[in-house]
Amino acid sequence: MNRTDNFSKFHDLRKQFSYFSYDNFAWKIVKDKLEITYLFSLSGKYRFEPRIIIPYKPEIFRPLDSLSPSVMDCLVFHTGMIELISYWKAVCPAKLIIRPFNMTEAQVGFWKNVYYQGLGEFFYLNSIDVSPERFMTISVEETSFASPVFPEMKGGSLIPVGGGKDSAVTMGLLNRAGLNWLPMVINPGPTTRNVISATGKDPAVSVEISREIHPELLRLNREGFLNGHTPFSALLAFYGLLAAYLTGRSEIVLSNESSANEATVPGTSINHQYSKSLSFEADFRDYVRQFISEEFNYFSLLRPLSELQIAGLFSQMPQYHRHFRSCNAGSKTGSWCGKCPKCLFTFLILSPFLSPDKLSAIFGRNLLDDPSLAEILEELSGTRETKPFECIGTTDEVNLALELSAGMYEPGNLPWLIAKHIGQMGSNRPPAINFNAVMRNIDGDHFVPAKYMNLLKEAMQ
Repeated sequence: MNRTDNFSKFHDLRKQFSYFSYDNFAWKIVKDKLEITYLFSLSGKYRFEPRIIIPYKPEIFRPLDSLSPSVMDCLVFHTGMIELISYWKAVCPAKLIIRPFNMTEAQVGFWKNVYYQGLGEFFYLNSIDVSPERFMTISVEETSFASPVFPEMKGGSLIPVGGGKDSAVTMGLLNRAGLNWLPMVINPGPTTRNVISATGKDPAVSVEISREIHPELLRLNREGFLNGHTPFSALLAFYGLLAAYLTGRSEIVLSNESSANEATVPGTSINHQYSKSLSFEADFRDYVRQFISEEFNYFSLLRPLSELQIAGLFSQMPQYHRHFRSCNAGSKTGSWCGKCPKCLFTFLILSPFLSPDKLSAIFGRNLLDDPSLAEILEELSGTRETKPFECIGTTDEVNLALELSAGMYEPGNLPWLIAKHIGQMGSNRPPAINFNAVMRNIDGDHFVPAKYMNLLKEAMQ
C-alpha cells in the first residue's frame, strides 16, 4: 500500500493556519427545492460555501408549512458538522471553532472521536502520527440553546442506496416482506436509479440529495494541500436523519455487515469502514437519542450477516444482477473497471453462488483468471501488510470464498488466481468447510429490531 510522507507538511500547514471555523448555516425553500448552504473559514484566509440541494417532492415530503424551524436548524447544523471534515482535513488546523450552534462537552467528545477515527486512513496514508488528545481542540462560541421538539414519526423506513449489492439486498428483503420504505440517494446516477427501478419502485419517488464540493477546496487540493478519505457513511447517517424528518419516517435502515468491523491495518484501529462499523453505529445511536430526538431508530439490517451470507442472498435476487455496481472507478460510468479491489472482491464473494458464466456476463470476463490481479488478491487474503482501503469483507471471508469458489470448477481447470492461491497455501490449506454452518451463523452484536430479525432468519433458510 503506497503511503505519502506528509508529516512535515502537516506541521507546516498547522503553523500557517491556526484555526478552522464553522461560521454559519442556512436553509430555505426555493421554488420546489430545499437549499442548504454552509459557511466555513480557514483562519479567515479561505472561505468555503458548500451547497446541498434536495428536490422537494410533495408526494413523500411533509407539507412545507409543517416544517419546524428549530428542528430544521438542529438537523441542518449537524449535517454541517460532518460536511466540514472534508474541508478541515486540507490543513488539519489544531483548533476548530463552532459558532452557529451550542454543544455540550459530551457532544464535543463525540465529534472529536468521529473526526479522529473517521480520518484514521487519512492520517495513516499521509504518514501523520498524531494522538487523539492533540490532533484538534473544539471550542463552541454559541451559549444559548433551545432543545427542538420533534413531532411523532408515523413509521416507515428510509434506506440509503448506493447501487451496490448490500443496499439491493436490504431493499429486496423489505420489498419481499411488503414493508413501507423509501430510498435515499446522494448524488444519484444511472446505477442507483436502475437498482431502485429493479425493486419495482419509481426512482423519482425517492429522497435525492445533491452535494456540491466548493471549488475553493478542489483548488487547494490541486495546489498540494492535504487530501484523503473521509467517513462517508457518517455523512449518510446525518443526512438520513434530515431525510427521515422531511418524510416523516422513524427508521433509517442501513446495509452494513459484520465484516465492516475488521481493521484495515491489522493490529490497529485504522479502519476504512469505521463509519460502517458497529462501534460508530452504537455511538451514533446514543448521540441521536441524547442530543437530537428519540423518534429515530438508526440500525443496520445486515449487521448480523457476513459478506458471504449477503452474497448468498443477493445471488437469489436476479432482478439486480445486471444493474448493480460496486466499483468506485466505474461508478460514474455505470461500469466495472475489472482492475480494482472492489471488482475482484465482489466477483470472488459471489463465486460460490453464481456460475462462472453468469459472473463473466456481469463483469465482462472471469476476473479470477487475470494474473494482473495477483497483488490485489494477496492484499484481500491477508498475505500483505494491509487490506485494500476499500469497503470489502474480512480476510477470513476472502479465503473462505476462494476455497468455496474452487468447487465451481473442474480440479484441473482452476482459474489462474485460485490455482496460484491454493499452490501458495500448500499444507496450510484449511480443512473442509461446513458450508451450511457458515451460512446459518448469525452474529449477535447488532441493533436490529425483532421484526426485522425474523425477516432475516426467514431469508437465511
